[in-house]
Amino acid sequence: MILLRRLLGDVLRRQRQRQGRTLREVSAAARVSLGYLSEVERGQKEASSELLSAICDALDVRMSEVMREVSDELSLAELAAMAALSDDDLLRPVLEPVQLPAPGERMSTITPKAAAVDVVAA
Repeated sequence: MILLRRLLGDVLRRQRQRQGRTLREVSAAARVSLGYLSEVERGQKEASSELLSAICDALDVRMSEVMREVSDELSLAELAAMAALSDDDLLRPVLEPVQLPAPGERMSTITPKAAAVDVVAA
């Protein structure tokens, strides 16, 4: 399972490290506790939009840049998850076979079972 909070934390950590700044510096500038910022960076806590805005301001980076980077990483993670599926997962039948009567037998009403349809992007 891909966790958005983990991807967001990774992006925020990389932004901070690119600037050569410590957790303490950024937490003070964002007015958030050092421990909480650490948990956000490790993907253990969800950042509210207000907190995310404060962290982005402290890092002097636009929130849209952070979200774009998160989106790019999410796309890559989804592609990796799709690549990990076996051929059997991708080719499994969509509908269950219907049992037809033998030749000469009278046909009764056939009610197929409802089946969920998986959509796989090509």
